[in-house]
Amino acid sequence: MKEVTIYTDGACSGNPGPGGWAAVLMYGDHVKEITGYEENTTNNRMELKAAVEALKMLKEPCQVTLYSDSAYLVNCFQQGWYKNWIKNGWKNSKKQPVENQDLWKELLKLMEKHDVTFAKVKGHADNKWNNRCDELAVAAIKENQ
Repeated sequence: MKEVTIYTDGACSGNPGPGGWAAVLMYGDHVKEITGYEENTTNNRMELKAAVEALKMLKEPCQVTLYSDSAYLVNCFQQGWYKNWIKNGWKNSKKQPVENQDLWKELLKLMEKHDVTFAKVKGHADNKWNNRCDELAVAAIKENQ
């Protein structure tokens, strides 16, 4: 399996409000940047969307390390939240429907194809690629307003 490194980030101007997402995919010497925009969304949706769209770019099964500053995204997989959601019919610990189910389900489907490890990075710190994703996500909002 090819080893791919992905950095992702989401941004929102207001929450909810206009949102942008970005990802940087790296394989060997290759670096690819992708971005997107949604008119009315939330920061959490944009964090998830970035991960989904990045994994959709991979043309074959890959071993992926996905870095994000989103505790929402990373903790879900590091702490196995999704396992209980599935077991409980997509209800959270408060017996309420899990938010952003569509994106979580799409992400889980993509993870059936790829071997993904999620890693938390500190946001707005000194991580070059996380900062680049943040710049791209914010720019996606500004370009569409």
